Amino acid sequence: MSQNDLENTMLFKVDKDEITEAKSVLLKVFEALKEKGYNPINQLVGYLLSGDPAYITSHKNARNLIRKLERDELMEELLLSYLGKKEL
Repeated sequence: MSQNDLENTMLFKVDKDEITEAKSVLLKVFEALKEKGYNPINQLVGYLLSGDPAYITSHKNARNLIRKLERDELMEELLLSYLGKKEL
């Protein structure tokens, strides 16, 4: 990787279908964590920051669900939702 590569802005794009799936997965995982008595926000933040699936319960297959998606897809869905945007 050359110095010029490090100075250029990279373009990252997630398909709209992946975002819809990301929202569905986040909601299912949130509910599974809540049902097991965990603080879903703390657990999801831990997972998103570290990538460690141990933050997510296996209850209702939540751990397997969340691992089907890349963390950047999940974070894009969260940002779009937070900013009140349907898409970019």
